[in-house]
Amino acid sequence: MTAAETLEDAVHGGRAAGKTRPFSRFEWMIAGRYLRSRRRDAGVSVIAGFSFIGIMLGVAALIIVMSVMNGFRGELLTRILGVNGHVIMQPIDSPLTDFDDVAKRVSGVPGVAYTMPLVQGQVLATGSGQGSASTGALVKGVRGADLQKLTPVSSNIQLGSIDHFDTSQGVAIGSRLAQSLGLALGDTITLVSPEGDVTPLGVTPRVKAYPVVAIFEIGLSEYDASYVYMPLTEAQLFFNSEDKAQSIEIFLNDPDQVTSLQGPIEQAAGRPNYTVTWQRMNESFFSALEVERNVMFIILTLIVLVAALNIISGLFMLVKDKGSAIAIMRTMGASRGSIMRIFLITGASIGVAGTLAGFVLGTLFCLNIENLRQFFSWVSGTTLFNPEFYFLSRLPAEIDVSEVVTVVAMAIGLSFLATILPSWQASKLDPVEALRYE
Repeated sequence: MTAAETLEDAVHGGRAAGKTRPFSRFEWMIAGRYLRSRRRDAGVSVIAGFSFIGIMLGVAALIIVMSVMNGFRGELLTRILGVNGHVIMQPIDSPLTDFDDVAKRVSGVPGVAYTMPLVQGQVLATGSGQGSASTGALVKGVRGADLQKLTPVSSNIQLGSIDHFDTSQGVAIGSRLAQSLGLALGDTITLVSPEGDVTPLGVTPRVKAYPVVAIFEIGLSEYDASYVYMPLTEAQLFFNSEDKAQSIEIFLNDPDQVTSLQGPIEQAAGRPNYTVTWQRMNESFFSALEVERNVMFIILTLIVLVAALNIISGLFMLVKDKGSAIAIMRTMGASRGSIMRIFLITGASIGVAGTLAGFVLGTLFCLNIENLRQFFSWVSGTTLFNPEFYFLSRLPAEIDVSEVVTVVAMAIGLSFLATILPSWQASKLDPVEALRYE
């Protein structure tokens, strides 16, 4: 747009530049003209386009990554704490033969949901057929009533039932363990424990076969591939722990209150004991997730920052190109504030539009992330986000409204900051110097 065209628009708009209110129609009209593509302004338009795309992709990437990280943490926290106790109590000085009484006393502590006496041990698991594969597994001996309370297991039984678990003399195994060993409901799984019988020749491994009475799928690949639940009485016999438990897992109504409840739980036990909380057991794991999340936020923020710098360069080019138009508007009575606001609107419009587009793109991506994962897996012919390596069986995404608001506010703030220096330079332009060679 030439200086004459700009002046003509201002006159025919019926608003003399010097009489306009802040952010009036005149200023929006001039800013809109500057944003539209013209042949001689092609360079500026290209930079504005790249700035828009950069901010859009940066905001979308931030929303997607933060949501996926939140989803990871939420899913892992829910599933890990749903399967494992929030407080693990172990005996000191004497075996835990009074586990029933201790469990009842601890269950009476306000804030405790339920307790689960436990006998567990590592075993070698083998399928029932000849040449069947073998793999390591973790056997957890629990009471049938406690297993029913373990929602991630009891509500995700794929085959079979755990209704009469205590008297079934069988085991419940994870779906991935069943798949790796080629086992189906009713087949026999052979368990080998190194803690076997004592003979004159030494300790011999204990080998016993159990029918598979249930197959569950928690959704955590590590647990589905290694966990075997066995009736408590059977596990006591298998691991030479008759009439005693190795530990008691305690589940709370609110896992975040574990620190305040740890002391009352130890006192309610009524015997020497040692407790470990879930925060202590998983401290390094969740700390690593938090560090990774913060680093990803910083890295992806740089994308938005680079796009904001593109806005600065684009506006500087626009100010230089529109020097004569700025000078004519100044001679017509336009104030420095009016000129500055015109370029503020021009640059900020790019940032706001890019931010809103990135917000929409990121939100839609998060809402359909599992479908997109399956689509790209089908297109590429490979398994993206393989559960064998990524711990979860599906790609989670949890949108945190406060984080999305922070990302959007940050992107818009950077966009506004990027417009200040070029706009200030435009307002300081001397009309005489600008028109000297016109």
